[in-house]
Amino acid sequence: MKKAVVFCRDRDILTELLEEHASEVLNMLMTEWNWDDAKQVWQEEASEEGIEKGIENTARNALRKGLSIDVIQDITGLDMETIKNLSAD
Repeated sequence: MKKAVVFCRDRDILTELLEEHASEVLNMLMTEWNWDDAKQVWQEEASEEGIEKGIENTARNALRKGLSIDVIQDITGLDMETIKNLSAD
């Protein structure tokens, strides 16, 4: 595993990722695969993604109803730029 990381680093393959996260990558590669753990991570990621989409949909609906960006930001926690981008959709 370490040889593969060194090989990639030497050939500028995934260089930025490996410079920042080489030890994490090695730990992930050395860790035994556990289906139940992987499934739990996928479910958590899907849940977070669903929450984000729900917040964005709420912001879009609020924009359509004419609420101000300040109010929408206060309600959703989204930044101004994100809200403005949603209004362009």
